Amino acid sequence: LILSIVIIVILILTSFFSYKVYRENIKEKLSDKYNSAIIDYENNDLSKTISIMKEIVKDKDNTYSPLALYFLIDNDLVDNKDEVNELFNILINQTSLEFEIKNLIIYKKALYNANSIDENDLLKILNPLINSESSWKSHALYLIAEYFYSKNEKEKSKEFFDKIINTKNANQDIIKEAQKRLIRDLSE
Repeated sequence: LILSIVIIVILILTSFFSYKVYRENIKEKLSDKYNSAIIDYENNDLSKTISIMKEIVKDKDNTYSPLALYFLIDNDLVDNKDEVNELFNILINQTSLEFEIKNLIIYKKALYNANSIDENDLLKILNPLINSESSWKSHALYLIAEYFYSKNEKEKSKEFFDKIINTKNANQDIIKEAQKRLIRDLSE
């Protein structure tokens, strides 16, 4: 009985450490792949860079997949908004991310699309933030308020600026900017 218990414990420990080594090897390969894509970019091999970065996003890694998508966006490597939104959706819906990191990605998706979508689509993207206690909630409300302000829908804009001020744990800089906008441009 004691021998069986010892063998089982050894098997469990061996399995645990083997899995850990396996995960580290995968992470190292993704790191090499990401760095290789950046080198390809610096050598002006854009098609290879784009292909590798898309693969990395589809690998659903919590570190390198967001970095790959941001690299594609920051360097304007993908022109098709639908394709970029699909990559955002992979990160948001299929990648295992911490709560606030996922919310940041949702916010970035909204920022990416804000100039080209209507209010319903923008609200649909930002609803998970607006209906949560995320630290990104005030940012989402500010984006929507500014969206309505840019469309000259001042009542809707004012409503969202007011929500920022009344939100618990809102970012203090966002609150100040909302107050400025309300006093300067939306006071009656």
